[in-house]
Amino acid sequence: QVQLVESGGGLVQAGGSLRLSCAASGSIFSLNYMGWYRQAPGKQRELVAGIFTRPELPKYVDSVKGRFIISRDNAKNTVYLQMNSLEPEDTAVYYCGASLRRAIAIGAMDYWGQGTQVTVSS
Repeated sequence: QVQLVESGGGLVQAGGSLRLSCAASGSIFSLNYMGWYRQAPGKQRELVAGIFTRPELPKYVDSVKGRFIISRDNAKNTVYLQMNSLEPEDTAVYYCGASLRRAIAIGAMDYWGQGTQVTVSS
């Protein structure tokens, strides 16, 4: 079993920055992928950014390329999402997901965190 705990959400003005953290505990060595997903009110959950393990290959949705950076600290078992130049359209609940497979699809996630709210005001 793997437990994921997100932190770092909040309220920020457009153009500002936030850094989300996802701390993993449990059988983390079984994971092949961790990523960030978001769900805005009335919309489906979507991939934001993800990173594979061994090798560490990041992936981003087009709308955040050049603004968001995903990274991981293996010593702390934590994945980060640095969000810069935030836009009101980035407002959503952000979830950390993890998979035992090298897969990024939402349906392929084996574990989810509880979510953290990000609100960007205009």
